[in-house]
Amino acid sequence: MARAFLYVLDSFGVGGAPDARIYGDSGANTLGHIAEACAAGAADRKGLRSGPLRLPNLSALGLMHIAEMACGRFPAGMEIPDRVFGLFGAANEVSRGKDTPSGHWEIAGLPVKFDWGYFPDKTQSFPAELIEAICQHAGVAGILGNCHASGTDIIARLGEEHIRTGKPICYTSTDSVFQIAAHEVHFGLDRLYHLSQIVRQLLDPLNIGRVIARPFIGEDASTFTRTGNRRDFSVPPPEPTLLDRAAKAGREVIAVGKVSDIFAARGVTAKIKADGNGALMSASLDLMENAPDGSLTFTNFVDFDMLYGHRRDVAGYAAALEVFDRQMPDVFRRLRPGDLVLLTADHGCDPTWRGTDHTRERVPVIAVGPNIQTRSIGIRNTYADIGETVARHLGLPAGRYGRSFL
Repeated sequence: MARAFLYVLDSFGVGGAPDARIYGDSGANTLGHIAEACAAGAADRKGLRSGPLRLPNLSALGLMHIAEMACGRFPAGMEIPDRVFGLFGAANEVSRGKDTPSGHWEIAGLPVKFDWGYFPDKTQSFPAELIEAICQHAGVAGILGNCHASGTDIIARLGEEHIRTGKPICYTSTDSVFQIAAHEVHFGLDRLYHLSQIVRQLLDPLNIGRVIARPFIGEDASTFTRTGNRRDFSVPPPEPTLLDRAAKAGREVIAVGKVSDIFAARGVTAKIKADGNGALMSASLDLMENAPDGSLTFTNFVDFDMLYGHRRDVAGYAAALEVFDRQMPDVFRRLRPGDLVLLTADHGCDPTWRGTDHTRERVPVIAVGPNIQTRSIGIRNTYADIGETVARHLGLPAGRYGRSFL
């Protein structure tokens, strides 16, 4: 029986979104701008990487041709393969917003047609009545932050005061999100999760997509480090997704990394925790060896977004892509007859762009497997085509919003 492996390279956009202007992202191009920086030597890092961006395995699967169809040009300095092996194309996002739940839900066949709630980018981002309710229900003396911020920056700035006062650090971004940073020891990990659950309930009327618990350790600004115990408390999808359809059909749906949190555990039959791209790839490769017939494995490779995109680390992003590319032969060797591996992304996060937020971009779509014929599928009108392709491959009922390209 067929198996499917859906791998999301979190934030790996390829530019060219037709509605990028609406989001202030005209010209954003995660792959293209990383390649430009590498070709110019601006993304070299001693001991980490140097020279043009080298992604020979992904390029052989059609990545260079995807970039050209998405934004009209090949990435600077990158080698164009003579032949392509794989099914390849790009996809537009039709969901409102450019946040993680919207992208993942649409990949799973459910575009977001409603407007998320957001917090304004001003000195006091959160309404006074919300802060008062949080303090009352959670038993905290107040909050720190209350603004749009980078997670690492705000922990460095307010972490010592947080330890001294016991007040959680609360911040947001242009995404529909409320983030809470707290020290794993001084505040307590379980207490942070409990606080996040309280805030999740309080935010439901405001239609905020996620509350993210961001634990950290260390004793001062020079040693603070976020840990792998992040947890997302998401609004559940309003309609069944690919995951729900697979689980209803009795299939194993294995969520690796933060995928289960993104879907509020809906449709997930097994959850595997892994911290960082290396551990996520290791878990995914193990599942290629052991996942049962008819199963769906869904992995989010978070480091591209969390460690490099948001932090505007071009060299780090480039190096992480090159490491991922070198792991592709390990994926190929584990393919069984009937397997489908599908590589894509949920949005962009151009590390050369202004600010620290996601960017509205097209995403790559690459499919490979023993029975997958090499061809271009062009530019798809919605990410939902990805979910419907997986559904068709697994013999699941079709959804309402996309169309399979198999």
